[in-house]
Amino acid sequence: MPRKKKTTKYKLKTHKATAKRFRMTATGKIVRTKGGKSHLRRRSAKRVKRQWDKTMEVGEKATQRRIRRLAPYLGKYKANPPA
Repeated sequence: MPRKKKTTKYKLKTHKATAKRFRMTATGKIVRTKGGKSHLRRRSAKRVKRQWDKTMEVGEKATQRRIRRLAPYLGKYKANPPA
């Protein structure tokens, strides 16, 4: 008697660089951190340095669509790093 073939959906591969840079909030917004924090910070004002710590929402719809396509399981797991 022949065995039945399993029919399963394909798993999508996550683009790891995207998964590390972005995260999804509980309401479904995609947020990112600001760049330019690694070096040459001494010449910047304290106010500017504080602003670098905040996260920004990704604004453009096209960019959000691209991020969701690259990281399809972004909102599924809570262990995603806060980039």
